[in-house]
Amino acid sequence: MNSIASVTLEVADTTAADRFYTAFGLGAQVRLRASEAPTTGFRGFALALTVAQPADVNAFLDAALAAGATSLKPAKKSFWGYGGVVQAPDGTIWKVASSEKKDTGPATRQIDEIVLLLGASDVTATKRFYVEHGLTVEKSFGSKYVQFAAPASSVKLALYGRRALAKEVGVPADGTGSHRLMLGSAAGPFTDPDGFAWEAASLTTTA
Repeated sequence: MNSIASVTLEVADTTAADRFYTAFGLGAQVRLRASEAPTTGFRGFALALTVAQPADVNAFLDAALAAGATSLKPAKKSFWGYGGVVQAPDGTIWKVASSEKKDTGPATRQIDEIVLLLGASDVTATKRFYVEHGLTVEKSFGSKYVQFAAPASSVKLALYGRRALAKEVGVPADGTGSHRLMLGSAAGPFTDPDGFAWEAASLTTTA
């Protein structure tokens, strides 16, 4: 295992979810699977899109809201750039951000990077778990944040403290039940220390 091969969101209504993600502009990046597994509150993860400029952030967020998403954090400037957070109708949380604070041209809705943020109860221990499963650390900020390397076409994996991630995306940290998320890798199946499940999948089926 050296990267995520697939990201599958488990949703109650696959037809509605497919309609949403097509409108959002992410129809090719995520898979959908029907599930009625009980879940409440924060599911412990978020997906982050990195784009080139504020206009692209606004284009993705506007498309998501028009398709039925709920705003968790309206787009705004900060010391690190510009971004906002929405929650899809299926419950998945999406952060869209750019390190740039000014536009350099019209919006393109091109995605530079997709990162799956997993909320860990112990970032250091979970980091060790994934390194033992073949991932290579790309960025590490002590016990606060870890990002693993991946091929350019793959979704990157990153670890955040669970409560810190919940605060980052604007929701309470409490939650129970299913994560409603299935990840794929050549090393699967296995389950990480926080209960995130992985299944066997080939890197030729990149999300």
